[in-house]
Amino acid sequence: MEDQTIRTMPRIGDHAPDFTVMTTTGKMTFSEFNKGSWVLLFSHPADFTPVCTTEMSAFATDRDFYKKQNTKLLGLSIDSIHSHLAWVNNVREKTGVYMDFPIIADLDMKVANLYGMLHPGESETAAVRAVFFIDPKGVIRLIMYYPLNVGRNMEEVQRALVALQTADANKCALPVNWKPGDKAIVPPPKTLVEMDERIANTSYEKVDFYLAKKELANVSAN
Repeated sequence: MEDQTIRTMPRIGDHAPDFTVMTTTGKMTFSEFNKGSWVLLFSHPADFTPVCTTEMSAFATDRDFYKKQNTKLLGLSIDSIHSHLAWVNNVREKTGVYMDFPIIADLDMKVANLYGMLHPGESETAAVRAVFFIDPKGVIRLIMYYPLNVGRNMEEVQRALVALQTADANKCALPVNWKPGDKAIVPPPKTLVEMDERIANTSYEKVDFYLAKKELANVSAN
């Protein structure tokens, strides 16, 4: 059973599995929600828990950043819609943060199983802290998993999102710890002629012919 679960988990490059569910903003079909924008689909173990509250509040607080990046937020936990609504209202009353993005009520664990969010070694009834980065074509571009007892790094979530969008816009690769304003990796040469051209090029920052960097003109989400 465990091997089968691993084999069916979505992977980078796969088309995001579609589903229709109830959320805190109403009934949703994922493929419709995903059209024309990036989506961050993220799970949390349970409503009314401390680490989850800090994480979901952080997503809500940074809603303007995600909007600028043409990215929709979509949360999930294995709780009822009534629990979600009560939790959203409680957080708003206690902290002033309004988690107004849709949160999936996944009581039957349909979506959690579809996306491999249940890891029995951690829990059989609570989803781990997964983040799926899904592009406007519905393709999974990056997956992050965190355990139940460690909150996500929101700075890395945002850096990774911008990096994916920048790499797409510039058709390039990005080096370790890349952030906006840093140089990008120039694809390595594939022929002797390209190698000689690379060696002669003075506009690149070169370690050697196979490792060169260039300035980016376009650091954009759209």
